[in-house]
Amino acid sequence: MDFALTEEHKMIRESARAFVEAELMPYEDEVEKTGEVRPELLEQIKQKSIEHGFYAANMPAELGGGGLDALSVTILEQELSRTSMALQYAVARPSGILMACNEEQRERYLLPAIRGEKVDCLAMTEPDAGSDVRSMKATAVQDGDHWVINGTKHFISHADVSDFVILFVATGEEDTPRGKKKLITAFLVDMGTPGFEVAPGYESVSHRGYHNCILNFDNCRVHESQILGEVHKGFAVANEWLAGTRLQVAAMCLGRCERAIEVASEWAATRKQFGQPIGKNQGVSFKLADMLTEFKCAELMTYYASWKLDQGTMTDSDAAMAKLKATEALAMISDEAIQILGGMGLMNELPLERIWRDHRVERIWDGTSEIQRHIISRAMLRPLEQ
Repeated sequence: MDFALTEEHKMIRESARAFVEAELMPYEDEVEKTGEVRPELLEQIKQKSIEHGFYAANMPAELGGGGLDALSVTILEQELSRTSMALQYAVARPSGILMACNEEQRERYLLPAIRGEKVDCLAMTEPDAGSDVRSMKATAVQDGDHWVINGTKHFISHADVSDFVILFVATGEEDTPRGKKKLITAFLVDMGTPGFEVAPGYESVSHRGYHNCILNFDNCRVHESQILGEVHKGFAVANEWLAGTRLQVAAMCLGRCERAIEVASEWAATRKQFGQPIGKNQGVSFKLADMLTEFKCAELMTYYASWKLDQGTMTDSDAAMAKLKATEALAMISDEAIQILGGMGLMNELPLERIWRDHRVERIWDGTSEIQRHIISRAMLRPLEQ
């Protein structure tokens, strides 16, 4: 087995790190204090990322994207996530689900998203439908060549700076051995469509400046040409294209793990107590060793799953294990890093308190840790069931 990165992978890492340090990190304090990314700053980052070739790097080159393979995208995500979520997300990576667009939809949604002319967001979660997506209450009912959408979505990330939403709603029911289950359809809905309102979401402890929103639909009419994929086949679309989002979360956790370890290591090497650097004390040095070990385990699992995605062999379990390990590694590393710094770790002069606050949502969104364990254990047990 060859665990070495190619020269191209190393170049992506080096150039992305330099970009983050020069174009994103200088604005961290501003975003933390204001809870906003100024529109002009958002545009500035977008243009700079386009110039550097990072914008839409996950999209195929033949469509105008960066054409990076899955492992390269993971490395890019890892580097971008060394800064705050609000800043890194200004370097947009359009949802892979847009690859399901038909020709007309590509011209209206996919290609503008790749060029930086439009920004997408994804809406599944509802107040009463989180992990149990099929319990969603938002519906779309056909009326001639239009569909009428009603209902509410919440926790919808960056909808306030998006131009359209990839919306999943119930469009019918089917009989199954376990009873009736809702059929789900995906729609592409433009912001500003009559009957569609984007409202401010909740104040979150995680990811300041990266807002969650509430989407309200009140007899919102959309044309049938805005169906993404097929009617009642929304899960087929999602399952084909959304597996990579769990790798994205895992990769983002890697970048924050790395930065937390760097801050803690430097502190341990330079901070003196009782006449010597605190890193010479086993109570500190062993923490650092455990932190690095957890990080390396998570990194290897994430890189391996990304490599398998490039080979076309990645399973749901591979992605679930990578997300589970990386998110829980970040929880441990960010907490231990603060313990090493003591009181200073909780002060906003350093990035640790932000990393510690931000980490908490990673074990919830894109499938909770419990859901990841369910996916993994289900794959283990199904072949053994009679």
